[in-house]
Amino acid sequence: MPLSRRDMLRSAAAGAAWLALGAEWSSAAARTHPPSRLKIAMCDWNLGKTGDVAAIALAREIGLDGVEVSVNFPGPGQHLRSPAMQRDYKAALKREGVSAPSLALGVLNGVPLKSEPKAALWLADSIDAARALGAKVILVAFFGDGDIEMEKTAEINRVVDVLKELAPRAEKAKVILGLENTLSAADNLGLLERVGSEWVQVYYDFWNSAYEGRDVPAEIRLLGKHICQVHLKNGDALLSAPGKVDFPACAQALREIGYRGWYVLETSSPSGNLVTDTRANVEYVREHFA
Repeated sequence: MPLSRRDMLRSAAAGAAWLALGAEWSSAAARTHPPSRLKIAMCDWNLGKTGDVAAIALAREIGLDGVEVSVNFPGPGQHLRSPAMQRDYKAALKREGVSAPSLALGVLNGVPLKSEPKAALWLADSIDAARALGAKVILVAFFGDGDIEMEKTAEINRVVDVLKELAPRAEKAKVILGLENTLSAADNLGLLERVGSEWVQVYYDFWNSAYEGRDVPAEIRLLGKHICQVHLKNGDALLSAPGKVDFPACAQALREIGYRGWYVLETSSPSGNLVTDTRANVEYVREHFA
């Protein structure tokens, strides 16, 4: 039946009231559960579970958004080369509602990419593993025996050749190879220029650069869009404790370059209570890097 003018006005008023009430509920929900602008993960070795799928459940208990997963080559079943191990991780990630934003090839610190042919094979296989787990970054480590220096031309040439060879494979998988090393920002840019691919970038660690005596905020600004991911740590202390890194200044520099990537904790537990200390570090990051 056709509505009278009075009925239509009454219906419109009721609809407006419901819309207003719905907006009020939405606003209240937003205040109760504010959207997180940051995604915070932690290295599985700092969780005490290197290459262990149990790190995923622990991350969920702590309240982390993700875990940086170690790629353990060589190992029983060749670890993440194994489809069975990949399935275990994928199941745990789905079950716990946690992400694996990155894989870490810390093994390259002992089996250097600059000199060992099998290291290049491990990196190639890690690209496939990253795609399987949904990770968008692979930490390519250059510390210890794997440390690189620009003056050692043959070693740098070898690294550049490997990265140039693997960059198309990384692009196809949509996985960034993130170089973490002791080079300056300027030297890293020189290295990236030689490789010539946006799929090879810098995995930047504030504390490592500060330890080398560098101006960390200035390096962040210089590297700019070439930073794919960042590590946060403060030696053996909480992030909130005085230390080598001016974290608020680093946060400002990241905002200036438009960084939108993950914040990955590589932190220790000074009190001995991993859960409590990590939650404190998570809150510090959310407070200062938002």
